Amino acid sequence: MQVSYKQPDEHGYYGEFGGAFIPEMLYRNVEELRENYLKIIADPSFQKEYTLLLADFAGRPTPLYYAGRLSEKYGTNVYLKREDLCHTGAHKVNNTIGQILVAERLGKKRIIAETGAGQHGVATATVCALKGLECVVYMGEKDIERQAPNVARMKMLGASVVPAKSGSKTLKDATNEAIRDWINNPNDTFYIIGSVVGPHPYPDMVARFQSVISKEIRAQLKEKTGTELPTAVMACVGGGSNAAGAFYHFLDEPSVDIIAVEAAGCGIDTDKSAAATQLGKPGVLHGSRSYLMQTEDGQVEEPYSISAGLDYPGIGPMHANLFVTGRGRFLNATDKEALQAAFELAKLEGIIPALESAHALAALNKLKYTANDTLVICLSGRGDKDMDTYMREMKNY
Repeated sequence: MQVSYKQPDEHGYYGEFGGAFIPEMLYRNVEELRENYLKIIADPSFQKEYTLLLADFAGRPTPLYYAGRLSEKYGTNVYLKREDLCHTGAHKVNNTIGQILVAERLGKKRIIAETGAGQHGVATATVCALKGLECVVYMGEKDIERQAPNVARMKMLGASVVPAKSGSKTLKDATNEAIRDWINNPNDTFYIIGSVVGPHPYPDMVARFQSVISKEIRAQLKEKTGTELPTAVMACVGGGSNAAGAFYHFLDEPSVDIIAVEAAGCGIDTDKSAAATQLGKPGVLHGSRSYLMQTEDGQVEEPYSISAGLDYPGIGPMHANLFVTGRGRFLNATDKEALQAAFELAKLEGIIPALESAHALAALNKLKYTANDTLVICLSGRGDKDMDTYMREMKNY
């Protein structure tokens, strides 16, 4: 029975989306995780170590920053949840700390991961170094080229970075390669998935680890404004982990607008986009049923986005449920709109955002709010990794 928008039923379904569609060889590993993850997470010794690492290693709580000049421009109150100030430069470390502790308690000695923009790969390599575990990160060959600084960071942290050379050579293909590795190494290997995708229990487990974002937002808003509830919470969505974390503790608060922003690439009316809710339909990808871009005969369509972290053909099942039930509003931003938003934030607030986060910021131009409203935007990562792109585009902004 589904309890709320944020928790799946006992089979891992959010409404009609979710579940666990896996090869027989992975059944034992996924079932082992499903049977144990809630007990492990609830254990006081786990919570003590997780909370301590979030504070002393990851640098939490991250600030909730009132963006004064941005607020003045848009005539409303804009707060930025500064996940870009986490250790490793993005929200991804919230989840990798949690999953490495689960892996450790399950006795796993080898860690694999997939990554798009490299932020999840860096976060996974970081916690593997912390725990002294072998780390293999799969990354699309195209993403390796456009996210070179993060590739260097992973290698410096001791990880092996394996290029995915099939398909579009991006995140989808890296995920396929990681799943193949897991099938071939089911006994000693733990797969740290970086987003709220994959077979149950991954979407739920990742959302729980990322929910620290919205938990902090509520407490910080109370301190700064006198109320825990904003008018709206906004976040970019590829797979959707930062959005799941930012939305989590507001999903059962009907007064709070939930706004997800997908990557439209060159536009949803072109063949270069990654806006899954606008261009997709229900289907199964990477172990769960969700919304994904596919051809008429069910083949996955190649996505496109200037942002490597949003260059994914689907969304997590929690988000698919938010979309079809209308609990969440799903907007989209093109490459140009995201770049415009990134340069605007840099000039108005002195913050260079990740290209992923810039898509959420771009939604400010598409919405009308008043001086009495309060918006919270999840700034999921910092833009250091995207400087090559920003330098190429600088003359246009």
